[in-house]
Amino acid sequence: MPIEFHELSDGLRRIAISGRMDIPGTDEIATRFAALSAASNLRIVLDLTGVSFLGSIGIRSIIVNAKAVQQRGGRMVLLVGDNVAVAETLQATGLGSLIPILADNAAAEAAALA
Repeated sequence: MPIEFHELSDGLRRIAISGRMDIPGTDEIATRFAALSAASNLRIVLDLTGVSFLGSIGIRSIIVNAKAVQQRGGRMVLLVGDNVAVAETLQATGLGSLIPILADNAAAEAAALA
């Protein structure tokens, strides 16, 4: 399962995940996802626009990494774009009350920097 990152500006990073965030997919990216989320005061836009399936293990991975980012003084926001399936799954879990879930790229970047 592909995971890529781009430094958008000083302290702002986009992590893009694509494919299935099921058990095999999430296991495949777990170490790299944690490493990409490890710096202090990091602002992250987690791009889920390319995720075709989001299972409970994928949601857990997002929560664990978002909490780790927050504990180090950073912030993570989720970018879903027009990925209705992922957006609905995240909203159904109530995750939006913990981590901002946004469809617009510019809004996601602004929220990460807020």
